[in-house]
Amino acid sequence: MFEKGWNPKLPVYNLKKDLVDMHPTASRFKILLYKVRHISNQSMNDAFEYSKQKRDKSYKTPELKVGDFMLVLTLSFNNNKGPKKLKHSFAGSFIIKSLCGTNAVKVEL
Repeated sequence: MFEKGWNPKLPVYNLKKDLVDMHPTASRFKILLYKVRHISNQSMNDAFEYSKQKRDKSYKTPELKVGDFMLVLTLSFNNNKGPKKLKHSFAGSFIIKSLCGTNAVKVEL
């Protein structure tokens, strides 16, 4: 399946408009390239809609409130030394100080 961000650079963009009429097969080739582009765009849109529906079925928005306790994921911390398997995956529990959108918060450390 295609990803939404992949956009193929087809040779149709490299064809000069005045050269297309020079040979009869060139115009048919250009039409063929436009059809291929349309079909590939349609399949990319279908794949995007399919993955969006699958995600929307299983995704649950977190219900966060100021004053709740939460854990902080430590995978993005750069200052942890030592073997990875001995590190803790989460740190906390911390109190939520304020909300910054639907799934981002500021915590008291």
